[in-house]
Amino acid sequence: MLPIKQPQQDNIKKERIILGIDPGTAVMGYGLVKEIGTKIELISLGVVKMEKLDDHMLKLQRIFEKTVALIDNYHPDCLAIEAPFYGKNIQVMLKLGRAQGVAMAAALSRNVEITEYAPRKIKQAITGNGNATKEQVAAMLQTLLKFTETPDFLDATDGLAVAVCHSFQRIPTGKSGSKKSYSGWDTFVKDNAKRIV
Repeated sequence: MLPIKQPQQDNIKKERIILGIDPGTAVMGYGLVKEIGTKIELISLGVVKMEKLDDHMLKLQRIFEKTVALIDNYHPDCLAIEAPFYGKNIQVMLKLGRAQGVAMAAALSRNVEITEYAPRKIKQAITGNGNATKEQVAAMLQTLLKFTETPDFLDATDGLAVAVCHSFQRIPTGKSGSKKSYSGWDTFVKDNAKRIV
């Protein structure tokens, strides 16, 4: 009896769609990317505006409904979401936390896996600088994903940054199963040239 040849894992290109969300109670930014093997492609990015809604509960309802609509439309494999940053204004923190929680509840209602990232971690992953500006993050994403359109709101590229950050967390493992660590952004880019489209 001949042994059955197993397909090599390296030759199979895995696909994954990631929805990234930057929660907010005035504007919620989102971005979707598709991973094909080690490459990332832009699917969509945009914002959900809520400035005209006076009632905080109506804003939360809009966030929930729009997040569910994005999930139903694009069928992402996972949701990456930005954690609220720690500020001095407790009321703002509370509202941002609610916005994040409602977006997470929408993902949970559709059985979508969720990962949370601190703002500094996202900036570090995209630009190599945890203190980068929104404009620097947007410019780096335009280079990485090769798009020229400038969104009306930087919240859109902030949402996209969360998705790309999540994609970058898939660190290749060696034959021994140990994760490879990187000493800096330059080393990571050199070792992962194929991931940059």
